Amino acid sequence: MNPTHYVACDLGAESGRVMLGTLADGRLTLEEIHRFTNGPVVIHGTLRWDVLRIFDELKTGLRKVAARGLPVASLSTDSWGVDYVWLRGNEPFLTAPYHYRDGRTDGGFARAFALVPQEEIFAETGIQFMTLNTLYQLHADAQQRPWILKTADRFLMIGDYFNYLFSGVGKCEESLASTSQLYNPRRKKWSRPLLRKLGLPGKRFPEIVASGTVLGPALPELGLPGAQVVAACSHDTGAAVAAVPAEGAGWAYLSSGTWSLLGIEAKKPIITDASRQYNWTNEIGYDHSIRFLKNIVGLWIVQECRRAWAKDGRDYSYDEITRLATESPPLRCLINPGDPRFLKPDDMPAKIAAFCRETGQPAPESPGQTIRAVLESLALLYRKTIADCTEITGQEIQRLHIVGGGSKNRLLNQFSANATRLPVITGPVEATAIGNVLIQAIALGHLASLADLRRVVRHSFPVETYQPQDAAAWDEAYHRFMKLAV
Repeated sequence: MNPTHYVACDLGAESGRVMLGTLADGRLTLEEIHRFTNGPVVIHGTLRWDVLRIFDELKTGLRKVAARGLPVASLSTDSWGVDYVWLRGNEPFLTAPYHYRDGRTDGGFARAFALVPQEEIFAETGIQFMTLNTLYQLHADAQQRPWILKTADRFLMIGDYFNYLFSGVGKCEESLASTSQLYNPRRKKWSRPLLRKLGLPGKRFPEIVASGTVLGPALPELGLPGAQVVAACSHDTGAAVAAVPAEGAGWAYLSSGTWSLLGIEAKKPIITDASRQYNWTNEIGYDHSIRFLKNIVGLWIVQECRRAWAKDGRDYSYDEITRLATESPPLRCLINPGDPRFLKPDDMPAKIAAFCRETGQPAPESPGQTIRAVLESLALLYRKTIADCTEITGQEIQRLHIVGGGSKNRLLNQFSANATRLPVITGPVEATAIGNVLIQAIALGHLASLADLRRVVRHSFPVETYQPQDAAAWDEAYHRFMKLAV
């Protein structure tokens, strides 16, 4: 078959990329065309996204693609979940959109639960409770700046917003809509009861479309004649899970990056008392599948440590701090990565040291010891999360697939195998962009199904397997960790 070219605009909380995918003879090749840094901007004490800069960076990447003269079939954007942009008419936005770590949603649970019981919110949505969810952000808008709900004519979530800027068509793709905690996965639409009780105007909520919907032709200003804009899986984790190269049953996935998203693929929502009590989530995947998962802190803690050391003049690369961690003593001290203190930015090494002292452990004495404590603790958290999944579902997990940028961290991969006592299969690293591209291929009729998509992934990208080691030491560490995790 002749090569077919697609573009994935992949937006993460730390960086963004424009990726060129080429499908030929049942194999996919992927090339990074443009990469740029991303992150919050502090404005008057608030954390915001500079979406116009992001848009300009994406257009820079698209110009580089156009300069090659290739016939691009389609393009699509994926992004992190929960955040959104308010719009009116042809204005690019009404205010700079908030970053999900902004403090305006502190206390959001109490404000929302005063209007709608927690049990009802979960029964309607099946979504994990985190104050950064769109529900609490929109409720903060309704209480703190009600004018914007009256002025705006709609909002779009981040990935869908850039698809709108590329096509002029503003729709909300269901995988991204499902992260909001305002989407009912059984009815496949916005939860009108929640909107009504929270005072959110339903007419401002955009139409929801299925993953793999063709929105329309790319606008001429992008310089990609003939290209269609596709709402693939606008949520980056939805795209990444589609690209997990798994076969058969008994597997779990971990999408590893700034966040760690660990779970299983289910055919229908798992909305039970147990899933609510364990605070698990039912997000939508490709072809209406359910990504039953736990959204837990990931390499964000490492990223923040690195930023703190850079401010002090110690600008370590990720390879350098991983090497230092490898050379440090094993299982010396542990943290609970889910402790709320680790979800906020600023001086992460000091927070880690304080946690260790407060829990009667020796504090890390070097960057290597700090990072080793984080990586070992993340691996132990994965073990607990897998155990919780089995408790909720009754399904035995036999192997763990790790995809995404975090799968490049060989030390964390081995720790994950050690801690979980499972074979760990890593790769592909670029699962999000791969899933984005290959869902575009399905949307355009170039592939037939999700099974075909995963077959292409297996034929195109290598994987590596890690076997568990040092079982006794890690079992003892897990016993210590569980005392910290309660």
